Amino acid sequence: MTDYFAFYGLPLSFNPDAALVKQKFYEFSKKYHPDFYINESDEKQAEVLELSTVNNKAYQVLSDPQKRLHYILELKGLLKEGENYVLPQSFLMDMMDINEALMDLQFDPDPVRLAGLKEDVNGVEKGLSEEIISLTTSFDAQDADEQNKTLIAVKDLYYRNKYLLRLRESIANASAL
Repeated sequence: MTDYFAFYGLPLSFNPDAALVKQKFYEFSKKYHPDFYINESDEKQAEVLELSTVNNKAYQVLSDPQKRLHYILELKGLLKEGENYVLPQSFLMDMMDINEALMDLQFDPDPVRLAGLKEDVNGVEKGLSEEIISLTTSFDAQDADEQNKTLIAVKDLYYRNKYLLRLRESIANASAL
């Protein structure tokens, strides 16, 4: 996996300097523009095209907080393809209540109850977002041990958020009925 932070010469951070990320993107966009290498060998053209692609991906990831969070967890080896992450029991119990209410609404539609569920999910999501912001803001100033603990906590919140996204889709589907 390409380290986009290293590619741009930046320290790993959940909150990199947005202006610096953009500056590096434009700098490398000019430096690795395929048109400037039209008279070079096929190998050199392929290399420049690859660097141009890496530059575009790096910018997309580092300039988007959600993609960046996922990327950092992946880069640090905390997200694995097909991982069966176990969410905390208390969280699952709260979500089970919402899921049951959603199932009830399939058989007995009630716009007021549905709006209440949306508010419940919004409240949980807001709380998770605030926790993530709090953790990721303090990350840069932490030592390696603290950073590892923060990454594990962020991973848990990441998976809770993923669960909420699926729940939000179910609510949207119920709204469409």
